[in-house]
Amino acid sequence: MSSAPAGFSVENDLPAGFAAFYRPLHDAFTPRQQAAVAARRRVLDASLAGRKPQYPPRGPAQGDWKIELPAWTADQRNQMTGPADDHELGVKMLNSGAPGVMIDLEDSMANLFAHTLLGIDNVVKMYYGELTYGDQKRDNATVAIRPSNTVLWTRVRGLHLSQAGIYDEPTSASLFDLALLAFKLDWSRLKHPLAIYIPKSESADEALWWRDVFQAVATAKGQDPLAIKAMALVEAFPMAYECEEFAYNLRDHLLALDLGRWDYMASLIHFNLDDSTWILPDRNTIPHDVAFFQNLRERIPEVCHRHGMLAVGGMTALFPDRTNPELNARALAVLEQDKKNEANALFDGAWTGHPDQNAIAVAQFPEPNQGFARKPGANATPDLTPSIAGVGEKTEA
Repeated sequence: MSSAPAGFSVENDLPAGFAAFYRPLHDAFTPRQQAAVAARRRVLDASLAGRKPQYPPRGPAQGDWKIELPAWTADQRNQMTGPADDHELGVKMLNSGAPGVMIDLEDSMANLFAHTLLGIDNVVKMYYGELTYGDQKRDNATVAIRPSNTVLWTRVRGLHLSQAGIYDEPTSASLFDLALLAFKLDWSRLKHPLAIYIPKSESADEALWWRDVFQAVATAKGQDPLAIKAMALVEAFPMAYECEEFAYNLRDHLLALDLGRWDYMASLIHFNLDDSTWILPDRNTIPHDVAFFQNLRERIPEVCHRHGMLAVGGMTALFPDRTNPELNARALAVLEQDKKNEANALFDGAWTGHPDQNAIAVAQFPEPNQGFARKPGANATPDLTPSIAGVGEKTEA
């Protein structure tokens, strides 16, 4: 758990007025966050006792509802991601030409209070186009953000995390990140709505927490209650079964679902520790189209496109290296094949983590999006049961 330093005062050490802004939000939503964490524990315990997550009964989520996708986010063929506390990478990502950039306050940077505050300050400057860095290869010349149509997303910390040191009791880290960012921003200066990435959700009920938080924060800022928009990662085993219900519950704010593959792998392990046969080889030998990924890969675009949302694919976790031509060529070849597979699965875009990957990633998605295409006979409820059959190469510890 991250903690503010000793002697920290929300009244004196954060912007004037934030204490009064935040306290009602904390009182309303931190107890609900803690209840959600307790509910997660019950689902995990049930899974480890043999009662695995499964699809919920059909209901309104499977109806004919659709969102209206705004024009500013219609092209998200590549979303470049990186930590919010890195000035240089932030500027480079926004100057990369990527249609979207996801600035991360979550697991790509240390969960330390000073880093969170620095990251939020950087995000504000990114929204205003004011973040710079000194290029040490050019006598510390100042490099600024160039004007572009890149959409800026901010991933706040997950619902499972708490922030200590603000009050005597912990507060929700998700709520703190969102509230401080929203409070510090002059919304009249934003070129598009405040856009939030939701990580590590585990149930459809959690979408109701996010819905109510978005509306309460926007209202407290004097904005339309529906002003905040979002994308949500599907990166937990239970969430894979409930992602359509999650989207329905958050339909006034949600624009896309995103497949978080490596966290999903970790979640599969987490929820299946009771299964002695669920032992995977070295992850580098696991192909990108293995069944328990591919079935979810096909489910997400079907769910999203049926309801007018974008479907965003995952991160290719092999980065190029300009100093190593052999590794560079291999990394870019893997990237091309991975993104092509996701385009063929009808995703509208995917993630990368390096500016050199943008052009290749975008090229695999020839149009700004897939036009909500759906595969004939697509199964919106495929078998998501994890199986080790044919997965990777056997290795020895």
